[in-house]
Amino acid sequence: MRILMISTDRTMFLSQSSVQARTEKYAAAAGEMDVIVFALKKLDLKSISKDALSIYPTNSSSKLLYIRDAVKIARTLPRPDVITAQDPFEAGLAALYIARHFNVPLHIQIHTNFSASSFISHHWPLNAIRLLLAGYVLSRATRIRTVSNKIREGILKNYHLTIPVSVLPIFVDTLRFKNTLVPETLSVRFQSYDKKILVVSRLEREKGVEMAIRALAEASIATSCLIILGEGRERERLEEEAKHLNISSQVFFEGRQDPAAYYKLADVVLFPSDSYDGYGMVIIEALVAGTPVIATDVGIARDAGAIVVPIEDFPKTLTSLLSGSKEQARLLDYPYGEEAAYVREWVADIAAK
Repeated sequence: MRILMISTDRTMFLSQSSVQARTEKYAAAAGEMDVIVFALKKLDLKSISKDALSIYPTNSSSKLLYIRDAVKIARTLPRPDVITAQDPFEAGLAALYIARHFNVPLHIQIHTNFSASSFISHHWPLNAIRLLLAGYVLSRATRIRTVSNKIREGILKNYHLTIPVSVLPIFVDTLRFKNTLVPETLSVRFQSYDKKILVVSRLEREKGVEMAIRALAEASIATSCLIILGEGRERERLEEEAKHLNISSQVFFEGRQDPAAYYKLADVVLFPSDSYDGYGMVIIEALVAGTPVIATDVGIARDAGAIVVPIEDFPKTLTSLLSGSKEQARLLDYPYGEEAAYVREWVADIAAK
């Protein structure tokens, strides 16, 4: 089977990324796979060919040309057996045009809970346009795959679809997060803080990281610190917020880091993301590491075993949780123990009509 994927994930081009490694496994299990990734020309990304996998950047001069350029590249490639898109928005629209050109099935992946009311309010008016695109694309798809039951339920409720809508969670290497140890250098860095709070997130407005900073301030636990892993457009504003609340000495912006050791170091992980976050891989990773998670009611938070509370209750929940000894959490529900099983199911879903 030959698969053509339309993607927006530019980490696909990083040789050490888990995304590229996993996509190689998809390609090997399926037979052959081409991936076209939306990317601006200024990024200077080069095409990659590795055994059964080929990855092509659109190298567009403008984001407005992503769809056009993806279609142009697709027409130069061998005819696929199926087209899959990583969202029902711009990537989905490009995939729809390509599927019509080749007259092959169109599969749409959904990672975002765009049925949530907050989806449009963020990035207005772009997300309003994306919502219209989603309705147009989904009604013309052959099959839909979501990452959580919550998204699937929203899709079935809001769209009158007669096509299969399956659920396939995002793969997490649970053994790695369970078995990672905390390096002594990391322990020593934060040894002066009795309680360590962790956030792992892109620093974008919809991720709610500002609410984690406020929760620390309102909890008023002087011997605690907040460690933030991730980068994004909100970093400078978040640093200013910590200064404004007079807790900048307790807030550490660590940038992009492997979170595995930090999960084991932390006493609690906060997941204050907005209500249209579709999955929440951080929740799975932290719970596997044995660290409790306080989360909003997003994605798989409730099913996985996070402590689910409204964002305004984060401070008192945090205070209560940290008032005793470190609590050991347990992951309640995750179906995959090994990546090979996940890859087989992914390929089986792609092969289904």
